[in-house]
Amino acid sequence: MRNICMKVSYDGTKFNGFQAQPKDRTVQGEIERVLKILTKEDIVIHASGRTDAGVHARGQVFHFLTSSQIPVERFAIAMNTRLPEDVMILEAREMPLDFHARHSAKRKTYRYSIDNGKFPDLFGRHYRLHVPVPLNREAMRKALACLVGTHDFTSFTSTRSTKPHHVRTIYEAKLIEEGQFLHIELTGNGFTYNMVRIITGTLLKIGHGKIKPEQMRIILEGCDRSLAGPTAQAIGLILIDVSYS
Repeated sequence: MRNICMKVSYDGTKFNGFQAQPKDRTVQGEIERVLKILTKEDIVIHASGRTDAGVHARGQVFHFLTSSQIPVERFAIAMNTRLPEDVMILEAREMPLDFHARHSAKRKTYRYSIDNGKFPDLFGRHYRLHVPVPLNREAMRKALACLVGTHDFTSFTSTRSTKPHHVRTIYEAKLIEEGQFLHIELTGNGFTYNMVRIITGTLLKIGHGKIKPEQMRIILEGCDRSLAGPTAQAIGLILIDVSYS
């Protein structure tokens, strides 16, 4: 038995999320369909985490067990010729049998992109949330700094979360400016359900002057979802990278 690990990029626009579902189009469903063609096995892949409908990825990671003898260096090309155009395998490698894409992950980086121009960039409309009203970028940056460290992120977690606790560590929290485009980039040891999108929704309220940046810490320490802002749309979110020791 072999343990194959792959890195995949996908455009989430036309997917109903990553996780396989009986009737809906998903990234996992497309990958498993192609793996069955290649290996003649009923393979179930295990990803570093799930992404919701409309969320994209540059560096999602998954692994699977197989008895196939396909050389690992040929897996990516063989799969890409059969996958739809909105999914691309970037690399494949064989890992020890105890490697797990989710449990072995050490750091993840997510980016939420905002188009803050008066008119949206036509060619980025599927990858950035258009916010035409000017944002106070320094206030947003000040609020972001409050999130660095180990905290209970219940205030920034969907009430539908089934996890036993919401304590996570954020290593970096940055606001990157590229003209009219803003990128909220968070790197941590893990993220709770909708965490990045709720943080973004809260930052947008701060950017609009509806919440003072100093209140971000109060919201965080309150451990109450009702204190934070709305959940931002999925359209601007992308999983950038997953790192392993």
